Amino acid sequence: MNTIIKNANILNEGKIFEGNVWIENEIIKKIFSKDSDTVDVPAETFHTVDARNKLLMPGIIDDQVHFRDPGLTYKGDIFSESRAAAAGGVTSFMDMPNTSPPTLNAGLLDEKYNTASRNSLINYSFYLGASNDNIDEIRKIDPKAVCGIKVFMGSSTGNMLVDSEDALSAIFSESPVIVAVHCEDENTVRQNTASYRQKFGEDIQTSCHPEIRSAEACYRSSAKAVELAVKHNTKLHVLHLSTAKELDLFENSSELRLPKITAEACVHHLWFSDADYQSLGNRIKCNPAIKSANDRDALRAAVKNGKITVVATDHAPHTASEKQKKYFGAPSGLPLIQHSLSAMLEMHLQGVFSLFDIVDRMCHAPARLFDIRKRGYIREGYYADLALIDMNAGYSPCENNILYKCGWSPFEGVNFSTAVEKTWVNGSIVFDKGQIIEKQCAKRLEFDR
Repeated sequence: MNTIIKNANILNEGKIFEGNVWIENEIIKKIFSKDSDTVDVPAETFHTVDARNKLLMPGIIDDQVHFRDPGLTYKGDIFSESRAAAAGGVTSFMDMPNTSPPTLNAGLLDEKYNTASRNSLINYSFYLGASNDNIDEIRKIDPKAVCGIKVFMGSSTGNMLVDSEDALSAIFSESPVIVAVHCEDENTVRQNTASYRQKFGEDIQTSCHPEIRSAEACYRSSAKAVELAVKHNTKLHVLHLSTAKELDLFENSSELRLPKITAEACVHHLWFSDADYQSLGNRIKCNPAIKSANDRDALRAAVKNGKITVVATDHAPHTASEKQKKYFGAPSGLPLIQHSLSAMLEMHLQGVFSLFDIVDRMCHAPARLFDIRKRGYIREGYYADLALIDMNAGYSPCENNILYKCGWSPFEGVNFSTAVEKTWVNGSIVFDKGQIIEKQCAKRLEFDR
C-alpha cells in the first residue's frame, strides 16, 4: 500500500512535469520533483515503481455506464465490467438505473451499492432513476451519497421514459442533486420509425438509424431540457450529445469554471461516423445514434473549446448474438470502457485533442461537476487513483485481451499506439501489465455538496 512512483511524466491540471508521487496507504502523501533531496522517504518500507518515460495521470472518472447489474447480468455485471474498466485506466464509475428492475427507489439503490461493495474493483456510484411518479423518492436523496438523477426524456434500452409534463417540472424544480438527461424526442422517433417501417418493412439497414433517431429528435429534446433547467434553476447535465445543432444550446466553459447547464460527449460519437455503419452495422447501433462526420467533427471541436465539459463512454454491453439480429431486434449500445482512454489518446496522436483536453474532460471535469470528494486530480491529500500510460506500447483489442463479459469490442482490429500499463485505485494496484489484481480496495464515491 506504500508506493513511490518515480521519474514519471505527470499530467495534471494543465501541466506535464517529471516527478515522483509518494502514496501512503490510500492517499497521495507527497508530489515532488525528480531532483528533490528534501523528502525523507523510508525506502525500505516502500514499493518502488520506475515510471521513466511513462505518462502518469489521474484515473478516469466515467460518469455514464450501464454495467447491467442486476437483472441483465448475462450481458455484463459489476465485477466483470469493473475489471475491464481497471484495464482501461478507469478508477471510478457512475452507473445508470435502467436495470431489471429499474432503480427507482432507495431500497433498490441500496441493493446496487451493496453489490458493488462486494464485487467492484473500482470506485462506484449509482444514479436514481426518475419516472412519472417517483418524485417522493427523488426528494429523499442524500446529496452527499448519490451522484445524481437520471431522466430518460426519450425511450432507449428499457422502459423508463418520463413524458409527463407535471413529472418533469417536479423533477427539475425539486431534485436535490444534478439531473442527467437522455434527450431524444419520443414523438419524432416514433414518427420516423413508422415512416421507415412503411417504406422498408422489417428489412431496414442500420445505416438508417441516424435518420430514425434523427438530429432533429435530439435537438428538440435537448432544447426542452435546457428550457426546463433555465425555468427551474436546475443543475442539468445533458448526456451523450451527438449533433452539431445541439451545441448552440451550451456556452463555452473554461477549465476552472462550470456553468449550471453542461454537456457530455461519448467516445464513440467522437471516433465513429455514419460511414462506419457499412462495416460495423449493429455493433455501433446506439442511442442517440452515431451521426455524420460533420457532427463528429463539431463534437470534437466542442470538447476542445469547452462547450462539451465531460467525455464519457455510455458503456452498454450486449451479447454478440443480440447484435447479430436484424435492425429492429438488435439492441442499442456498445461496450467501450476498457478502450476509451486508448481511443482518446489515439485521437491525440492524430492531432485531434491535446493531452490537457483529455485529462480535463475525463478526470478533472467529472470531479468538479459532481463535486466528488478528493478524486480526479493528482494532489497531495487526495485518494491515489492513478493510471500509468506507456505511450509507445501499441496493442489491438482482440479476443485474448477483451475483458467485457460480452467478449467483443467495436475497436477490434484497430491498432492503438498506447497502452495502460498500471492502474491504482485508492493506492492499490488493480491492473498491472495486462494482469487484473483482484483486491477489495474500491470505495463508494462521496460528494462535497
